[in-house]
Amino acid sequence: MEKGWIKVFSTSDQYLVSIAKDLLENSGIESVILNQKDSSYVMWGEAELYVHDIHESQALEILIELKQSER
Repeated sequence: MEKGWIKVFSTSDQYLVSIAKDLLENSGIESVILNQKDSSYVMWGEAELYVHDIHESQALEILIELKQSER
């Protein structure tokens, strides 16, 4: 990942990382999904969501409820 990007969310469920990205975009925060799932064994690995470091605290605040629902 390029310098200046911070991971704010990761999950093994692709739909959750998509929801997280939508939540951030609806708040005006640009984000990028990095899919770390193994192409041969899709049950291994995670999808990670990154934002610019200047938006880290705002993004984490927005994603708090989603992170709690994942547990």
